[in-house]
Amino acid sequence: MATGPKALLLPWDSGLRAVRGRASLPEPGLSPHTLPGAFMFPYFIMLVFCGIPLFFMELSFGQFASQGCLGVWRISPMFKGVGYGMMVVSTYIGIYYNVVICIAFYYFFSSMTPVLPWAYCNNPWNTLDCAGVLDAANFTNSSDPAHGPLNLSQLLNYTLKRTSPSEEYWRRYVLKLSDDIGNFGEVRLPLLGCLGVSWVVVFLCLIRGVKSSGKVVYFTATFPYVVLTILFVRGVTLEGAFTGIMYYLTPQWDKILEAKVWGDAASQIFYSLGCAWGGLITMASYNKFHNNCYRDSIIISITNCATSVYAGFVIFSILGFMANHLGVDVSRVADHGPGLAFVAYPEALTLLPISPLWSLLFFFMLILLGLGTQFCLLETLVTAVVDEVGNEWILKKKTYVTLAVAIAGFLLGVPLTSQAGIYWLLLMDNYAASFSLVIISCIMCVTIMYIYGHRNYFQDIQMMLGFPPPLFFQMCWRFVSPVIIFFILIFTVIQYRPITYNQYQYPGWAVAIGFLMALSSVICIPLYALFQLCRVDGDTFLQRLKNATTPSRDWGPALPEHRTGRYAPATGISPEDGLEVQPLHPDKAHNLLRGSNGSAHPQDSRI
Repeated sequence: MATGPKALLLPWDSGLRAVRGRASLPEPGLSPHTLPGAFMFPYFIMLVFCGIPLFFMELSFGQFASQGCLGVWRISPMFKGVGYGMMVVSTYIGIYYNVVICIAFYYFFSSMTPVLPWAYCNNPWNTLDCAGVLDAANFTNSSDPAHGPLNLSQLLNYTLKRTSPSEEYWRRYVLKLSDDIGNFGEVRLPLLGCLGVSWVVVFLCLIRGVKSSGKVVYFTATFPYVVLTILFVRGVTLEGAFTGIMYYLTPQWDKILEAKVWGDAASQIFYSLGCAWGGLITMASYNKFHNNCYRDSIIISITNCATSVYAGFVIFSILGFMANHLGVDVSRVADHGPGLAFVAYPEALTLLPISPLWSLLFFFMLILLGLGTQFCLLETLVTAVVDEVGNEWILKKKTYVTLAVAIAGFLLGVPLTSQAGIYWLLLMDNYAASFSLVIISCIMCVTIMYIYGHRNYFQDIQMMLGFPPPLFFQMCWRFVSPVIIFFILIFTVIQYRPITYNQYQYPGWAVAIGFLMALSSVICIPLYALFQLCRVDGDTFLQRLKNATTPSRDWGPALPEHRTGRYAPATGISPEDGLEVQPLHPDKAHNLLRGSNGSAHPQDSRI
């Protein structure tokens, strides 16, 4: 998808997951005791047999029809609920993802000081249990007549209640964390302000649709590589970095037999590659019809995976240095969830010379990574609405649709800036966009391969690209990927464990809400199928079922010049033909009206 912004965006989504989770580790849902090495093998297996094939399928799907995640289901109208499920998932992710970005903004602004505010324990929000690394170093240089000088390891073991200044800054100052998910407390105004800033930035970058976001993404997707490389060079030169890297690479083979590890690998692949969000279909719909999306899918997927692995070296080199400095094992400093990005890593940055500079670079990188993904999420929702309504007015007023979606996203994100916000954020992260992604992608694959027909789809790809999909992808689409996903779902359910946040156990009602969020996207599929069966023509149930799953007459390439072969109309298009006439988005018309050789065709913005 070389012409679309998502082509540059995707590798960095997993980079953000890496710094939010455990550097290429599965998030959500990874147990903090699962070693990184135990995850590598399942991760690459899922990438090869599920990630890349499904990535290619979604790219080709959107590019062939030039429609968003709703319009493409003219291929089988009964399953349009899959598109609505994708929109629900993108909505959930878009809400809480920008909250993560706003926290990164907050830390970025807080780093603009000579001394980082989470470096010492002499702040009003600190408790008596606070024991900072820098404070401890100063303490050990003094002489205690009763006990004598203590080394750092002894000092850390001196109290079992030791909390770091970065953790207390995160929990007691930034979040002012409440004691329960139901105790919202007050809205943290600094976080609310940063949330507003992040939504304004996203809106301004999307004010002209993919034209403006495509230009911005060239910076948001490439500059983090510069920052990551700077941090990598600095990290590997630190004492103890090799220990952290070995912890990152050393496999623990007994963990591979756990189904949860494989389920986490699948979730991470779907999350980092963007499968089942609707974003791939949406961005591919802006491609030229004959763009080589097969090549793009290979390049982007491999780049994404390589970036995740590269980010892992950066993260664990710093954590190894921190573990060496503290005299503890790397597992003691490697946290999971937001604890790595906003607790462990910031504490490690305080140990570096000119720590505010490294902190600025790190959180600036986080902001760019998050914004790149947020662009795609918002554009997915806006494009789906515009393509679905499809009249001239909404095509001209797309900016207002974007503004309305941004305002709604901001308002829905306000509760996540409260004192209980982090509980809800993690609940959405673990349930709203986890196994539902796998289910949606599996149903999409089965629908295209077995309802629409694999031979038909292979012919469509050959007409678009000039060659059919390779045999490996054909086998994965038809057999391998659905079977793998199905078994992972079964074993994930069997080994399910309720969500926790540190020592906090989520109450039953909160877990129930989590499951409702997960089901809210999946339930769209059977509900819309029943709706379509009720409204379609047919005297018997089987006749209705056949009509509901038969492709619409307007399914196929968007522009007349591309409707060849079995899509070529027998006569001229007229209202009597029953072919739906719908305006094509100007951005798509601009791309699609140029052939692969760059020659321009006469403009015709209607299908």
